[in-house]
Amino acid sequence: MAQIPDGPVVVGVDGSRAGGPALAWAARFAADRKRPLRVVHIYPYPSLAVSVAPESLPPEQEWRPAFERIVDDAVLRAREAAGGPLEVTGHLAEGTPAEVLIEEGDRAGLVVIGSRGHGGFRGLIVGSVSVQVAAHATCPVVVVPPRSGGLADGPVVVGVDGSELSEAAVGFAFEEASFRSAELHAVSAWSVPAGLDLVPLQVDIDRFSEDQDRALAESVAGYQTTYPDVPVRRSVALGSAAQLLLQAGKDAQLIVVGSRGRGGFKGMLLGSVSQSMLFHATCPVAIIKNR
Repeated sequence: MAQIPDGPVVVGVDGSRAGGPALAWAARFAADRKRPLRVVHIYPYPSLAVSVAPESLPPEQEWRPAFERIVDDAVLRAREAAGGPLEVTGHLAEGTPAEVLIEEGDRAGLVVIGSRGHGGFRGLIVGSVSVQVAAHATCPVVVVPPRSGGLADGPVVVGVDGSELSEAAVGFAFEEASFRSAELHAVSAWSVPAGLDLVPLQVDIDRFSEDQDRALAESVAGYQTTYPDVPVRRSVALGSAAQLLLQAGKDAQLIVVGSRGRGGFKGMLLGSVSQSMLFHATCPVAIIKNR
């Protein structure tokens, strides 16, 4: 059974308005599950200010209070958003956001981050903090968009492809659906085996679809026994897994995917489907790994 690892819920904040939904999501998640919340703000000063002569840098007492106010304000907003008792602490760290949050993830149960904050560019993929953290953190990572288009009572959508990471994602999704009293929507895409697409008459679409649905049913069967309270809907389609998940996720409260699927290249830490979810999904996305 997939479970959230022991440890606090860590949320990265940068003081931007775009990061507000991620902070609120993390606070509610931590409070509901009685986990401590650790609010982390990362500043680049002074080690990254290499273009500035050391003697011209202002003393710490002049710049540190501004960063501390960001942390203090985030802690207050987290308590307000929690909707219940919440143990919350703030932490100010020096470094690059991705590196610090990845390190925090080694001791965390979950890392939550906004998809864009200060310094984020619309459409930026390579080098973004959310992608780096999702790819390298050892715990589950939830990326929350600035504006969530999902429904609070919508389903939990999970991508299934039969891989080991997919199984971990299914377990996480069932656990979340059970906790949220939500429907679980299991989604699987398939493609015509190489070569057969050149001979259309040899492709039995119905048979391939039935085989895929049977495999999908087997993937969720064990968890349905463990979580009998969770209603399950299955969707199988020929085509792009990313497009199918994005379509299913339009009314979802959460999309869950493994960090890399069956078709991913060895050594690739974040697959194309999970990256598509991070940059196009309108609801929070959970990226799951085997710790």
